[in-house]
Amino acid sequence: MAKHRLNKESRGAKSARGALIAGSITLGTLGIAAAPAFAAPVTVPGVGTFDIPGVTPDQIPNELKPENFLPGLAAAPAPVKTAGEVAADAAISKIGSPYVYGAAGPDAFDCSGLVYWAHKQAGQTIPRDSYGQLGGGTSVSAADAQPGDVVIYSGGGHAGIYVGGGEVVHSSTEGVPVARMALNGMSIVDIRHY
Repeated sequence: MAKHRLNKESRGAKSARGALIAGSITLGTLGIAAAPAFAAPVTVPGVGTFDIPGVTPDQIPNELKPENFLPGLAAAPAPVKTAGEVAADAAISKIGSPYVYGAAGPDAFDCSGLVYWAHKQAGQTIPRDSYGQLGGGTSVSAADAQPGDVVIYSGGGHAGIYVGGGEVVHSSTEGVPVARMALNGMSIVDIRHY
């Protein structure tokens, strides 16, 4: 019988030990839940502010602090224009200027003078007269024309500058100011890319 009683005492001790472990686990869990909660706010511009649990503000690395993280979004750089685009914009800016034979700007132009002046604004020096402009650069098709390309008309005697969208800016004749016209508004001899 003593053996049996010892066995009962042994089971009681095991139960007490189990209760002690279970209580510790429960208390430990409650202890964690009852601990002071803290979180550090982090702001991501354009997204929002987020709390990082268990981190204090002094634990956040400087490069991730709102005042140092994306310190002002820099404006996207302006797209870089090609020389041809600059020349085309220069020609467009002279729409309405008077035609004067032999003039190459900045206030009056003949046909090749406008093309010459527009390319100078883009830092390019091209021939001054339409026949010289026909002989320079590289020939391109109308389908491949880019803003700034020189369009030669009338057997080589007239020049305009392609500005995109199927249009040319040109200075046509006395009494008619610089204007836009359709690329195929006259008989094209060639289109020259500089």
